[in-house]
Amino acid sequence: MKLKTLLVAALITAVAAGCGGTGAASTAGGGAKTVTVYTADGLADWYKTRFEAFTAKTGIKVQTVEAGSGEVVSRLAKEKSNPQADVVVTLPPFIQKASKDGLLQKYAVPGSEHVKSVKSDDYVAVADNYLCFIANKQAGTPKSFEELLDARFKGKLQYSTPGQAGDGTAVLLLLQHLMGKQGALDYLRKLEANNVGPSASTGKLQPKVSKGELLVANGDVQMNLSSISVDKSAFEVFFPAGADGKKATIALPYVMGLATGAPNVDGGKQLMEYLLTTEAQQTLASDAFGLPARSDVKPNDANFQAVQQSMTGVEAWSPDWNAVLADLDADVAAYTKAVQG
Repeated sequence: MKLKTLLVAALITAVAAGCGGTGAASTAGGGAKTVTVYTADGLADWYKTRFEAFTAKTGIKVQTVEAGSGEVVSRLAKEKSNPQADVVVTLPPFIQKASKDGLLQKYAVPGSEHVKSVKSDDYVAVADNYLCFIANKQAGTPKSFEELLDARFKGKLQYSTPGQAGDGTAVLLLLQHLMGKQGALDYLRKLEANNVGPSASTGKLQPKVSKGELLVANGDVQMNLSSISVDKSAFEVFFPAGADGKKATIALPYVMGLATGAPNVDGGKQLMEYLLTTEAQQTLASDAFGLPARSDVKPNDANFQAVQQSMTGVEAWSPDWNAVLADLDADVAAYTKAVQG
């Protein structure tokens, strides 16, 4: 989700192995036989298998630069006069910001008519996902947001920073949804007594929780379940209940768009089309615990069932992301003032 890390340049080619690859950001803009993807992290395991298949099918290699959800868009803006990216994958509301700032070009990706979640004329969801929290197995799983204020979590709790990380922004939005804007600020002001401090990286919180350096952190279902399976991380996914005792989360899909001024427009379009095919969508859960964005793709493998099981009894909320974007700067400024005051 998940996405999210501070700028960590990574290269995934057709023969890359392991999460994130090994290249450098300077490899961006690799020519007609290469497509460059700027992406929030979390989908590396899916990318690896899909990009290999895409290269075998088309002869076009794929390289990625991974960054935080907000940093992906900031990088696009900085390079506007000399574009390097072909395809952009990030979380809302940052994909909406990219659209508003003219950093995406219109492209109706074949298959997008089957996508029911986030989409517009210049972006479309490629994988569905949800905000969650993780707790170290030895610490016990907190039952509610109120419990996270307990002194036993002092210096042992951290969440990624709203306005920088997609998952961190989702924390603020979910609390606003549950408590109202002022209620969310009041809660986060109290939570600051336990918070280790700012983090632009959600992904980097995972090993800290697994090792017990942290007891609780935020995350997203796709990234966290993948880490438990692949990295054998010693944490559990959970959803803290609100004051009414009900568990809720926020839908947080990975969304892709074609970059304005893309050096390899045709290759970028081909890659986006491929990632939205039923063939590629069917492998999201089995490869990376992701959920297909296409409503006509119905996986039923063990990973898909694990995702469904993790969200039993949890209400998923989908905000109006354009409205979120309109208030984002003011909301982040209010949040910063609240936790620093």
